[in-house]
Amino acid sequence: MPRFSHDRLQLAYVDEGRRDAPAVLLIHGFASNGRVNWIEPGWMQALTDAGYRAIAIDNRGHGDSDKPHEPDAYRPQVMAADAIALLDALGLKRAHLFGYSMGARIAAFAALAHADRVDHLVFGGLGLGMVEGVGDWDPIADALLAPSLDDVTDARGRMFRAFADKTGSDRLALAACITASRTPLTPDQMGAIAAPTLIGVGTKDDLAGPPQPLAAMMPKAAALDIENRDHMLAVGDKTFKRAVLDFLGDRPQDPPRA
Repeated sequence: MPRFSHDRLQLAYVDEGRRDAPAVLLIHGFASNGRVNWIEPGWMQALTDAGYRAIAIDNRGHGDSDKPHEPDAYRPQVMAADAIALLDALGLKRAHLFGYSMGARIAAFAALAHADRVDHLVFGGLGLGMVEGVGDWDPIADALLAPSLDDVTDARGRMFRAFADKTGSDRLALAACITASRTPLTPDQMGAIAAPTLIGVGTKDDLAGPPQPLAAMMPKAAALDIENRDHMLAVGDKTFKRAVLDFLGDRPQDPPRA
């Protein structure tokens, strides 16, 4: 995978599609990576087939990117700066941002700090939890630091520990990430995000919070219920893909990116 340098780290990414096509920057969720979140569920293929340039970053601490173990390295504002730095490295002035779960929070902070760089936003797997939080995640950090999965009794902790083991993740980096990356946004901050936004959450997702209250805080947001999908399965849902492509297509043809 190609890499770029930012904040003294080497960060990996995948870049597919025509270089002069409208760009969609994909930002994955906690304990995932670009391959698991975007390639395997078919998002990269769906976007490039629809005429977009699809760019998927491996967030710091994940995938093929560098993995610091200090919690302060994982504040969402810091990871949002990584996403914008990737646009800089690729010479892109603007892009659509699509984040899932933790990636949605990162995309929101990026849109707040760099409104002039963001065309459309898609938040997946995170609704009202963007503002109200997503519950007690300390058991997840404990699960990641446990000697083995057999030592983990908390159900949510077991789910994320098993996922981290499956993806061969650096568990110390993930424990630091989950400690620092959950900074909520305020309703006023959400109201300041002017980019058109689609918020998609599975109806069986018990982590994200509903999408409708979050959309109501924003000037140009729409909510989407992804029927009969939980947090893990909603990301690859076919109806979600169709809704996102329809949403991104509901705009004048973008000029080529410089």
